[in-house]
Parts: sequence; C-alpha cells; structure tokens
Amino acid sequence: MKNILTIIALVALGLNFATAQEEAIFTHYHINPILINSGAAGFSGLHHLQMNLKNQWTGFPGAPATYAVNYNGPMTKRLGIGLNVLSEEIAQISRVKGGINYAFRFRTSEKVKLAIGFSTEFEQFSLAQSIYDQPNPLYEPGDIVVENAIDGLTFFDADLGLFGTYKEDTYFGISFPSLIRSKLNDIETQEDDGSAFTEFYIATVGHKFDFEDYDFNIRPSVMIRKMEDIPFQIDFNVLGGFVGDKLQAGVSYRSGVGGAMGLLLGTQVNPFAVYYSYDVSFQGFQQYSNGTHEITLSFDFGRMKDDKGGSN
Repeated sequence: MKNILTIIALVALGLNFATAQEEAIFTHYHINPILINSGAAGFSGLHHLQMNLKNQWTGFPGAPATYAVNYNGPMTKRLGIGLNVLSEEIAQISRVKGGINYAFRFRTSEKVKLAIGFSTEFEQFSLAQSIYDQPNPLYEPGDIVVENAIDGLTFFDADLGLFGTYKEDTYFGISFPSLIRSKLNDIETQEDDGSAFTEFYIATVGHKFDFEDYDFNIRPSVMIRKMEDIPFQIDFNVLGGFVGDKLQAGVSYRSGVGGAMGLLLGTQVNPFAVYYSYDVSFQGFQQYSNGTHEITLSFDFGRMKDDKGGSN
C-alpha cells in the first residue's frame, strides 16, 4: 500500500502538485476559520494559538499525516496578523509550508463587522532518497520529475479572504486560494480568460442559535469548496455547545467522491480548548482503512485593550 500511495504522490508531482491531499483542509475549520480564511486573523480580538494533527487513512503504512501550528491575533484595533507552519508526510513524499497573513478589520454598521485578509506562503515538496533504492518499480533512472522532486521543489503562493459577522451570531466568509498558481497555470497554457481569480474558492456560512433557558446552543454551518483538480465539495456541519460551551459535540457530512461523515467531541475551559473528530468515508476504500482522526489543541490569551471582538 505504501507503494500505491507513493505512486499517487508521484502523479501529483507530475500534475503541478494540485491534488486533494496537497490541498488538504483540517475539518475543524468551522471552529477555527483561520484554517481556511486569512480574513479571520485577529477577528475575535484575542491572541489565539492552536496546534492541529490529522491522520488520514489510518491503518495503511505511509498514510498521510499532517501537523500544523497556527497563531493569529490583533496587532492594532484594525490590523490582525497570522503565522502558520505545516508539515505533511505521505508515503515517501514530504511537504513543509510556512505562511504569514494580514487582515484589516472594520465595521460597515453596528450589526456588520468585516475583515479583508491576504496571505503569502512558501511550500517545499521533496521525495525521500530511498526512491533511488534498486530495484524500484516507481523510478526509472533519468526521470527528471522524480529527480527534481528528490532535490526538493519550492513554490510561492498567495490567497485572499473576506470574513465577517452579522449581529455576532452569524458568520460568513469566502477565500480565493492559490492565486499565484492559478495565474501561472494560465500562463503555461497560454490561457487568460480572466476567470482564475473567481473560479476557485472556499465559501462558508454559519449561525449560532442560543437557547439560554437550557444553557445550550447549536451552530449549523455549510462550506462550499471548488478547487483545481479536486472534486467539487459541500460540507454540512452541526455543532452543539452545552454548559457554557464547556462541552461540545458535533456531526459533519461531506459530499463528493462518495461522501464522508464525521463525529466531533470537544471541551472548552478558558483559555484552553481541545477537540477530537473521527471521520469515515462511504467509499469502498473505507473497508481497508481505520478512518481519519483529527485533534486540535488551542489556547486563547490577551484580548487587546478596548477590543471587544473588532474595531469600529
């Protein structure tokens, strides 16, 4: 199985590195929107540090494992900043990514708060030297794509995000990832139809319903994602909070490529929070896998003076 995963990785290298795994998204984005939208940096007015771990297709040797550390917080009443580092291993391919993003926050009215964010990031892909081991059916001496990948390939990219809230209980956002890669692809194919900017996107919307008499709330949300070389995807999430959000539980359904469902449990005792989710796919492939596990650890600190979730 490890060889099969390596073949998938090599095909990804030959297809401009645009695969579902390369653009993997942590499923806890509906708890921490900074994972998919740079406009969320510093939006809450708190400094937020989080660590994410995701193990996909557990039970297979060389199954994807993704680790990330992310910080975001307010620098001024209007400016938020974010920093992130990600490391990923899948079979014999490795990916390391680091990025920085900025978000400018403002209000259009007493009810609506918005932020526009921009991020830049560097990514490096590399294949393990063990690819050279002989005999190896995955490598033919002189293969330029493979040999360049073993030396390591570095990319620069950027994305743009808009994030906002209405009456604090409703949030919405849209981000346009891989802006530079999309433009480079147009140049390489000599196509310039002006659609690259809006053709690929990640859009989210959610609302919090409070039942104060029962010390309970429920937060349904939807994510729509369209990415290059990745099947169109819609996620439906429902998260419930109990006892002042000290206990949380949720369920998610993902459409596309057979569909998948996940269960989430979490606890939030300020300033700490821990979340765990388990996902299973409805594809036949699932019978050979133990599912996907994801863990988030987060810590909030230091709300900026006079900042109550955003600037006027």
